[in-house]
Amino acid sequence: MKIRTIAAVATVAAVLVATAACSSGGTSSTSSSGTAGKTLTYWASNQGTSIANDTAVLTPELAKFKKQTGITVKLEVIGWNDLQTRIQTAVTSGQAPDVVNIGNTWATSLQATGAFMPYGSSEMTAIGGASKFATTALSTGGAPGQTVTSVPLYGLVYGLYYNKKMFSDAGLTPPTTWEEMVADGKKLTNASTGVNGLAIAAGSYTENAHFAFINAAQNNASLFNKAGKPTFTSAGVVDGIKRYLDLMQTDKVSPVADAQYDNATQSTSDFANGKAAMIINQSNADGTINAAGMTSDQYGVVPLPAPSGGKKVASFIAGINLSVFKNTKNKTGALEFVKFMTSAAEQGVLDKPYSALPVLKGVTPTFTTNTAEAKTFSDIYNNMSQPLPLVPAEDQFESTVGKAMNALFATIATGGTVSTSDIKTALQTAQDQVTATMG
Repeated sequence: MKIRTIAAVATVAAVLVATAACSSGGTSSTSSSGTAGKTLTYWASNQGTSIANDTAVLTPELAKFKKQTGITVKLEVIGWNDLQTRIQTAVTSGQAPDVVNIGNTWATSLQATGAFMPYGSSEMTAIGGASKFATTALSTGGAPGQTVTSVPLYGLVYGLYYNKKMFSDAGLTPPTTWEEMVADGKKLTNASTGVNGLAIAAGSYTENAHFAFINAAQNNASLFNKAGKPTFTSAGVVDGIKRYLDLMQTDKVSPVADAQYDNATQSTSDFANGKAAMIINQSNADGTINAAGMTSDQYGVVPLPAPSGGKKVASFIAGINLSVFKNTKNKTGALEFVKFMTSAAEQGVLDKPYSALPVLKGVTPTFTTNTAEAKTFSDIYNNMSQPLPLVPAEDQFESTVGKAMNALFATIATGGTVSTSDIKTALQTAQDQVTATMG
């Protein structure tokens, strides 16, 4: 199914929200006063090693919530390839769950549909208050100056993982600049042993879009101007994307086979199995790495380095937020559930299996016993990250630019050459597509 952008359905969604009282948001058929005995529907994103793993992790927590409140939560875990489409369909049809996990980069785009409950002062009070959230985490809840329509659930950022033994055997120390990372990758690439310097998910449009943003930000370039219009073809954006593509094209530290990797688990598995010396991945990569038998003392994590003289942006503020559909028939229960999931106690339980960073103030990370790794990721999250563009067309940026990069990597993987001009042409097409939907 072709994915429609969230912004493109905003007008239709506004009409549907106006008639939401006639739709079936959630499965409860009673009023929102009181919560005991009622039912909520909850769409959770696939955070663990599989959908079955997520179900196993969340089921006992939902039973705990029922014991505390009397509310039954009907859970559906949805894979990332389907989640955005499912949410878009729910927005336009009005047939929505009560509570849904969203990638926090979608927050502003979804906010623009009008289909989600704003967390006003009373709603924030009901879930424990805005002050409990880390400022960085809460900054992803919606457009600047507007009442947020999502609150943080799991915090994530990118880091550069490296194999300690491979680095030690080669006499290398962790890189502090992009140039050092490339040089290390070249030294560690060994065709005879099948080891590559760096594995990347070059066939994943979401991963590619993320690195388009990070590399552009390191060049102090923006993807949208102050008016919210796309600026994909600016020199800083084009140069940043070329730097990332060149990991495969000219630096040859990433193999052409990576162009077929459509999710980060595949590149992470290469790292965990000794086929790659480095990966750039989010903190939740720990689950895949550890499941493959690689222990936390065998790898290290440092911030993704910027090029010499570049801005020290190591990640975007990644993670998962919780939103409540405006047409829920059990608003009180939905808010109770959000309060439960974002409580310090529950965060302590869920952050560990999902290798997530705390989204609450003053909470110690529990996703790893490696204090150095925890400190590195916390520092990246709080001090070296920026939110992806907080504009309604953000989701369209991810789709158009990310897929353009997929095609450019595919050209490289099949023996072609991608020039700066080729990149700019591809980005011009993406920019025109986004602009056309904005009117």
